[in-house]
Amino acid sequence: MEWLLIGVIAVIVYALVAGYIKYAHLWEDHVTFYGPILALKTEKVAFFDYFRRQAGFWRGYGTLGAILVVVISVVMSALLVLGVYNSMMNPPSPEGIYEPQNILAIPGINDFIPITLAVLIGFFVTLVVHEFGHAILCRVEDIRVKSTGILFAVIPIGAFVEPDEEEVERAARSSKIRMYGAGITNNIVVALVCFAAIVVLMGMATPSSTPVIQGVYMDYPADLAGISPDSIIYAVNGVMVESVTDVSDILQTTTPGDALTVTTLKDGVHSDHTLILEEWPEELSNKSGGFMGVVYYSPESAEYLFNNLIKSPLGPLLLLYVPINTVIDDDSMNLGILAFDVAYVDMWEVPFSGFWGVIQILFWTFWFNLAVGTFNALPFIPLDGGYIMQEGVARFFEKRGRSDLAPIVVSVISSLMIAVILLLLIIPYIFG
Repeated sequence: MEWLLIGVIAVIVYALVAGYIKYAHLWEDHVTFYGPILALKTEKVAFFDYFRRQAGFWRGYGTLGAILVVVISVVMSALLVLGVYNSMMNPPSPEGIYEPQNILAIPGINDFIPITLAVLIGFFVTLVVHEFGHAILCRVEDIRVKSTGILFAVIPIGAFVEPDEEEVERAARSSKIRMYGAGITNNIVVALVCFAAIVVLMGMATPSSTPVIQGVYMDYPADLAGISPDSIIYAVNGVMVESVTDVSDILQTTTPGDALTVTTLKDGVHSDHTLILEEWPEELSNKSGGFMGVVYYSPESAEYLFNNLIKSPLGPLLLLYVPINTVIDDDSMNLGILAFDVAYVDMWEVPFSGFWGVIQILFWTFWFNLAVGTFNALPFIPLDGGYIMQEGVARFFEKRGRSDLAPIVVSVISSLMIAVILLLLIIPYIFG
């Protein structure tokens, strides 16, 4: 409720300030509006000319980037088509990632993207990196940049670069392809750099054995005694414990029906809970001793899974699932520490203070850059991948003297890709 009130106040203040600026015609040389979004812009963009000094490097970078974009475009299109096929064969339930608020990656609205400093930094850096890629290649390809700036809607939500559209139209196809692909290329490069930094830093973190409760089984002793997830077991029957093994050793000396006093620590508060132990469920274990009904966070399994993910060629793509898994699947991967402020950070020994804050900034910068880069590569207009596809198709038919077919083919490809995406979104609601 506190965050909701703050959000409402922020919207009201923004509306009043933006409305006054707009209707009082203040700072018209530096402020413009796109609907409700205020843009703070500047025409002093000479600093982009600096990159013309290394024109050869940036053209090579743009060419390699364009090839990368085409590869990503083909792979992502194939994955989307495969996703539609799998959804038709086994329609998912219209829940979780298929709920309306989770369709777009908007912080604070999407269930698994909170409004945190790390998220806002990652989101903003992603858009700046993307737009600056376009601006740099514009100047390298002798296309004038008219202005650049920041977009505001209550909070800074991104950046923009305004090229001279007439000069874009007159530019050679190869120049336009490099320019369109530069934003995506920048996103992918930044994502990979952040991914590498996460790998290096996580290699410095050491798992500890603190008994942190990740979850409790409903209607079992811990749940009935009021023990909540994210609690640390501090003592059992007055005996301090430091590891899961310590707790298990004590439980091995008990029998179902015994009473047990468990002292937990959560948010700096110690609480005593009296449990009446039960038998171990057959599907969980054949252990002797009493059963509390808790699931511990396992940093060792998180470390093992993370190390296996980063060894996979698809590691960066698989890491995109971490926020979704943490919120929707109860952090079954145990990797929520990368993206969220969770109690499990107490289970790790880290090299410096603020370690997890740095990890989260790197993670969300990686996450948004990879998500925006791969999505923007899809071959339909108005995405950058669509414009690259349009230039490539036009060039293909021009060489064969059938330029009249290019707009038709571009329209068909764009329409098919949009249809594929829409099918992925609506199949759960029709057949799920």
